[in-house]
Amino acid sequence: MAGIVLNVEQRERIGTGGARATRKAGLIPGVLYGGDRGAVSIEINAKDVEMALRSGKFISHMVELNHKGERQPVIPRAIQLHPVSDQPIHVDLYRVEENSVITIDVVVHFKNHEASPGLKRGGALNIVRHTIKMKVKANAIPEEIVVDLTGKDIGDSIHISSITLPAGARPVITDRDFTIATITGRKADKEETTEATAEAAPAAAAADKKPAATDKK
Repeated sequence: MAGIVLNVEQRERIGTGGARATRKAGLIPGVLYGGDRGAVSIEINAKDVEMALRSGKFISHMVELNHKGERQPVIPRAIQLHPVSDQPIHVDLYRVEENSVITIDVVVHFKNHEASPGLKRGGALNIVRHTIKMKVKANAIPEEIVVDLTGKDIGDSIHISSITLPAGARPVITDRDFTIATITGRKADKEETTEATAEAAPAAAAADKKPAATDKK
């Protein structure tokens, strides 16, 4: 649990005009989905949402809503930002139970770039999946999936089967060993030079054995 609690009120005015009035009052309009209660229009203090976003533990993490003393665990599903100011202007939340299993995108991070022979030789990390859709418990959502690049060479592919996943997490895709990233690029110049030298060696040896030409009178 991220430890974020947002105080909310039910929003009476809906539609574009109602949302505009809510924002002018220093609140952010939103909608709470899921469960037996159906969709409910809500409003949240704008400063509280901005603080939650700055914590880095708001999007795709379980937080709590507090409505007049009644608390409800939720997952933020979407945050709409202003195109100019980047300030949040709308929030979609989804009701969950703490021990329920949910499907969520978990971000992929890569480490030990300097320990990859392929990258050291000028190769490039081609990321196929920046996030992986996982099934996890709502109260144990992993921060990230970490891919270790140690020993990875040009031409190597990194598949989901080679990754140590967070405890209790499993990928939604189970019918194939999908690719997360590859190391692409040309072979090192040193290798190409070595191969060229090896190919030229027999010809050079034959030339050394050829008798020197003599002048004919």
